[in-house]
Amino acid sequence: MGEVTRRTAGAGLVGWPLREAGVGQIEQGLERALRTRPVPSSTEARLRFLLAAHRGSTRRVAAMLGVSQRTVQRWVTKKSGARRLPGPTQVRAIEEAVLVRWQPRVRARRRAQAEAEGFVFHTRARFGFAAAAGSSDDPRVRWITQDLPGEVARELFAAQDASAGEQHQTVILARALGHAYFRNGGRRAHGLHIAFSDIEFADFSIG
Repeated sequence: MGEVTRRTAGAGLVGWPLREAGVGQIEQGLERALRTRPVPSSTEARLRFLLAAHRGSTRRVAAMLGVSQRTVQRWVTKKSGARRLPGPTQVRAIEEAVLVRWQPRVRARRRAQAEAEGFVFHTRARFGFAAAAGSSDDPRVRWITQDLPGEVARELFAAQDASAGEQHQTVILARALGHAYFRNGGRRAHGLHIAFSDIEFADFSIG
């Protein structure tokens, strides 16, 4: 596949609220691809989900989040004068607890499908090139969508499991795009190396 317009690149993808700035675009894209329904976007909705998952027990939710039962009760009470809001660290802990428990069977099934069948990768990022002879092209921003095989999905998820970080996942995708897109599966531009940076977004379509 070639370059695509912004409208085409985003068509048909399942969206959910972007995670905090510390999480890279690739990680966010992988998380979006593994879910068929968006994660609750507000802390209040996330707390309702956790309470429902624990049969309404504020004690169990408190133990899971590492806070007191009274703290959770103050978060969820309907009494305005008694209500307290979670702090930034607690908001993040609530988000992480929800992500772990959100659609686990769907997540496992879609991951297995991507690892077996591959996926379509959509991105807008800066690409530069260096040939074996030492020549290079100035990097420029491109919209790209490309089919990538299951082995790339396995590498990406393995890196995610190992908390390897965005830089390692970028190397995996740069190598895969270099082969599949820029060298046309090894049929042209032999020895061309790809620099992949300044990722504006990264999305993955599975199935």
